[in-house]
Amino acid sequence: MWTDPPILTGWFANAHSDGPQQGKGPTIDAEQPDAWPAAKKILVVLAHPDDPEFFCGATLARWSRAGHNVGYYLMTCGDKGYNEWTTTENISPDDLCALRHREQMEAASVIGAKAVHFLDRPDGYLVPDIDLRREVVRLIRKMKPDILMTCDPQTLFTLFGINHPDHRAAGEAVMDAVFPAAGNAAYFPELLNEGLAPHTPAEVWCSLTNQPTVTIDVTETWPVKLEALLKHKSQIGDVEKFKARMYSRRAPDSTDEAPRFEEKFRVVKFG
Repeated sequence: MWTDPPILTGWFANAHSDGPQQGKGPTIDAEQPDAWPAAKKILVVLAHPDDPEFFCGATLARWSRAGHNVGYYLMTCGDKGYNEWTTTENISPDDLCALRHREQMEAASVIGAKAVHFLDRPDGYLVPDIDLRREVVRLIRKMKPDILMTCDPQTLFTLFGINHPDHRAAGEAVMDAVFPAAGNAAYFPELLNEGLAPHTPAEVWCSLTNQPTVTIDVTETWPVKLEALLKHKSQIGDVEKFKARMYSRRAPDSTDEAPRFEEKFRVVKFG
């Protein structure tokens, strides 16, 4: 189902009506890989609530403030997102799902996303099968994004340990949907009967990658990322410790006195 609270309406409605809003957001140098000359439709397809903010939140905030139209599509509702402060004793899976819906919508509002869609598949059991691939192809053909953001399916190990299987499954399903299926009418021809013509995004940005090809300086929007992450109260625990942990993730060539923050991506371009 599409979940569009009042503050998150009109996703993609005016994506091409104006160019990026100069002077209204972070400065994007013309040489930067995201210095697109016109406003873009940007579709974020990831596994869980809070993945957009953790993996690429500062970049998404940068893009929304530059005048691009950002929308989320999340494959699960995070109903198994238990931890030492959110336990099965104090909240049921159904209630946790509902809570994480609310937290995600609040976080998306901070980022500047226009809409949030939850597929609501069971957390932890995501499989990149043909059914899920068809669902992503349907979404791509329906929304016709210019830029697609997902996560790198090849990332097994990360700085925080083993990458969640849902993250890898989501990334694999998205990449398999983009190529070769989304732009080829011979794949899932039943979607043609729904009026969904083939479409291939111009670029796919893979977050959470160990093989980056693009690095974005997100120092200006790192505080926005942090503010959005704080909306995920069920997942962050002690707020001050969490803030300290996030601010410790500064670029290695910066200092505590003058921190600089980066988000890195593997970018694939088509056409």
